[in-house]
Amino acid sequence: MAVLSPVSFTGKTDEFGYNIVKDPVHVHDFHATILHLMGLDHEKLTFKHQGRRYRLTDVAGKVIPGLMA
Repeated sequence: MAVLSPVSFTGKTDEFGYNIVKDPVHVHDFHATILHLMGLDHEKLTFKHQGRRYRLTDVAGKVIPGLMA
């Protein structure tokens, strides 16, 4: 079972915390990782809106192993 470590940081920002300087993580990848930790397959989790099925992670989400301890 994969878990997040209590102090898990990825990447780095500038001195103001505004711009990403190192190792950016897209929100779709972050969602895919959280869903993976919850035991859900982010590629199969869909919802229907206006007759089309959508994924929470869209077409670009992938699990980030660096976030898991």
